[in-house]
Amino acid sequence: MNKPRILVVEDDNSVKNLITTTLKAHDYHFLTAENGEVAILEAASHNPEIMLLDLGLPDIDGIEVIKRVRTWSQMPIIVISARSEDVDKIEALDAGADDYLTKPFSVEELLARLRVTRRRLQMMKSDALNQSAVFVNGDLRIDYAAGCVYLGEEELHLTPIEYKLLCLLAQNAGRVLTHTFIMENIWGSNWEKDIASLRVFMATLRRKLEKNPQSLQYIQTHVGVGYRMMKFEESSENKKGEY
Repeated sequence: MNKPRILVVEDDNSVKNLITTTLKAHDYHFLTAENGEVAILEAASHNPEIMLLDLGLPDIDGIEVIKRVRTWSQMPIIVISARSEDVDKIEALDAGADDYLTKPFSVEELLARLRVTRRRLQMMKSDALNQSAVFVNGDLRIDYAAGCVYLGEEELHLTPIEYKLLCLLAQNAGRVLTHTFIMENIWGSNWEKDIASLRVFMATLRRKLEKNPQSLQYIQTHVGVGYRMMKFEESSENKKGEY
């Protein structure tokens, strides 16, 4: 797999040097930006495949960078920040970040996060080439064109909200989606944030997907944060193997 070009957005020279030296040692191509406005310009001009983003930038906050980049690009964004509170992580994930690494960090952890992101990029490229209108995950099959959902050979009867929730989770399989992200995508940004209602809809959807103890557990709850769709082998014969 060819290594992607990485945009490093960091104004602290010591941290920037650590990151770029690590990238160079492992044969990654990279470019750098020391503030948010330059980062957005570089992202638009050079089309990097991954962004490593500090939040505490000298001109605009990194959260604003994420929001602006997300208006035209879906490239993976890994936040690298000294902000370690859950509220900061949730805000970054809600804005569209794909991962969050807290300073101080180890070189090994940074490289591991990059390997995971590279695998996701490869899957995204494969999906784009295949252009399949059907999503398959374990025994679950979503026929987007027909608007139908199947669990094994059985068609599931979902409400419109349940179907939208399932499609949103499927399109982001393997990624933790925060409560706010889900509610804004399902009901719109002006909808009153009511996590209790979301939990009710998610519970009814889960009951339809996970009918007995032997069923694959498709939806994982991240308490206080949100939900994630687990990814399984397409064959229903291997019910324990997440990949």
